[in-house]
Amino acid sequence: MLGALLVAADFGFAAVAEHQVSQQARKQLDLSDDPGVTIHGFPFTTQALGGEYEHITLSADGVAVQDALRNLELIAELRNVTAPLNDVIEGNTDAIEIGELEGIVKIRQRDVGRLIKLPNLEIEPAAQEFVKSGDPKDEVSVKDLEERRDAMDSFPTTAGLRLATTTRIAGSKTEIVAYGILELTQTSVSIAPHRLEIGHDNGTTVVPPQVRESLLPQFRTTISPGSLPFNVRPSGVAVQQGAVIVQGKANNVTFADGAALTSLK
Repeated sequence: MLGALLVAADFGFAAVAEHQVSQQARKQLDLSDDPGVTIHGFPFTTQALGGEYEHITLSADGVAVQDALRNLELIAELRNVTAPLNDVIEGNTDAIEIGELEGIVKIRQRDVGRLIKLPNLEIEPAAQEFVKSGDPKDEVSVKDLEERRDAMDSFPTTAGLRLATTTRIAGSKTEIVAYGILELTQTSVSIAPHRLEIGHDNGTTVVPPQVRESLLPQFRTTISPGSLPFNVRPSGVAVQQGAVIVQGKANNVTFADGAALTSLK
């Protein structure tokens, strides 16, 4: 019974701390709602008394930036965090120091589709070699690509992607597929389509050059998804099913370095 009470007290103490951090993160990042906060590790009390936390996760969904981007997902992974107990309880997060920080913004396919006026757009990762060559021997399954991405510590500055939309041509449902390269620049991320395919009931057709040149620009866009959490400089991009990802990392920052999502810096 005593053990159960101690565990319950530990979880209750953690919930209070998470609530305080969440409220301060909302102010620092200028969010409309309190972000989710998870303080990893058990027992929490031991970490709190020592003022040292191995891992804290902040997450916010449905974040809006400008008019077109209305459903961003924001994630911050804070590791080796120093936070005096009194400051956490009192909501004084300015002095919290973060040893290692990973900031991520996920841009969902609905927002990308809104930008390029293709509301039913679907996004998947694609091997960059396959994007450029179209050779079946260069194709890699989505599962394998996502496993490779999950194994990466840091993302590269480019990634391959498949963009697909459906329409009706001559009364038949037709899928128009563009393969392109997602690239990080200093101020934004860009999608540059390289080749086009048309899918129908009888298989896939490579699009003739004149049609390709007419349709490919529809899939080209530049996106400014906002600055990463805590003013982290973007350093890499990746693609998952349904979204593109912008990642950045930093060392030795403070909670006071949090900034509203405005534009990539």
